[in-house]
Amino acid sequence: MTGPLCVIVNYKTPDLTIRSLDALVVALDGLPGSRVIVVDNDSGDGSYEKLARAIDERGLHGSVELVASPKNGGFGYGCNIGIAKNAASATPAEYVYILNSDAFPEPTAVRALVDFMDAHPRAGFIASCVIDRHGNLRHPARRFPTIFSEFDRALRWGWVSRRLARWHLHLPPSDMPIKAEWVGGVSMMLRKEALDEVGGFDEGFFLYFEETDLMYRAAKRGWETWLVPASKVAHVGSASTGMTDLSRPTPAYWFRSRDRFFRKAYGARYLVGTNLLWVAGFAVWRVRRVLQRKPDTDPRRMLVDFIRHSSFRG
Repeated sequence: MTGPLCVIVNYKTPDLTIRSLDALVVALDGLPGSRVIVVDNDSGDGSYEKLARAIDERGLHGSVELVASPKNGGFGYGCNIGIAKNAASATPAEYVYILNSDAFPEPTAVRALVDFMDAHPRAGFIASCVIDRHGNLRHPARRFPTIFSEFDRALRWGWVSRRLARWHLHLPPSDMPIKAEWVGGVSMMLRKEALDEVGGFDEGFFLYFEETDLMYRAAKRGWETWLVPASKVAHVGSASTGMTDLSRPTPAYWFRSRDRFFRKAYGARYLVGTNLLWVAGFAVWRVRRVLQRKPDTDPRRMLVDFIRHSSFRG
């Protein structure tokens, strides 16, 4: 059994990245040949120096490489640096393991992914289940977003949701492996053969939707995507972005990434129709929320920002 090439992208979270690296080193025990690349995405806050000291103190120079990115090009950009280094290696790893800087794999998490990849040669992309900061187990196995799933997520009306069930984004949880259309990228393993065929991450996505796009392109070429519940990682969530803080508006790059995915996957007219339906559904939801005195669980200024940053031209 040969270990994977592992990539952690850091952006201004050096303490979490060091914790993530410590957990990963344990999870790689028994996987000979494993290597780790930590990419500092031009943090500019002393992260690189702090990470370098941590690697030195732990005596990891033989198995962990720290790379300084020339710019903060986003998550996919940072991952591509590690992917390219693997491809250029004299002995490239068959699998590339991507781990968020605020995620901490259980000791058997990586081995479970390697075992699944070994047993399923058409599995191009697989991911772990996630234990969130509140201790809840999440199954990030999903269908590709569509105009129907976006309308449903905006409207949030039970009788409509029941009629659109076949397009719901989230697949039902299971203790067994789940074949999905795409999986969340907190902890995911990518097959080099699939990456060679479809290319790496599209660096036009600064953050969010980059893994959705990658797996959409791969699915069109016959590669499978799976969630492997035997592999679990703890996850802080949005440590670099603050997306879980509802008092903060959603960053503009989220809307741009969403638009980019829909335009690439379905075309400009489909994107415009999806955005118009989302606005209509969300406006109805906001009125219902007030009338029914439901809690406000949306980021601040969500409707205004959606209209401001999303595309409504074909």
